[in-house]
Amino acid sequence: MPLTRDFRETVRARAERDPLFREALLREAVQDLLVGDAAGGRAAMREAINATIGFEALAERMNKSPKSLMRMFGRNGNPTAENLLGVIAILQAETGVHLTVRAVADAA
Repeated sequence: MPLTRDFRETVRARAERDPLFREALLREAVQDLLVGDAAGGRAAMREAINATIGFEALAERMNKSPKSLMRMFGRNGNPTAENLLGVIAILQAETGVHLTVRAVADAA
């Protein structure tokens, strides 16, 4: 089910005023991708983009068309590693959230 404009605006307003919420959006997107949930990661990344920089500004920064970026992070999207990492880098700079990766041993 597509998100309504009111819902997107509510999420964006919260992201603007709550740095922990911005961090959680980006962290969730990257975590989903790292555990192999490509569909969930793309959806969470789309939410993070909409809540922070927006597709228009992101497209301008990446020198890509907004529609191309929307397709990349859509239901059947398949962003290249270069595009995905570029988006993550821009979102980190835009939100002030800087993610790091650390190895965690299995509990088993």
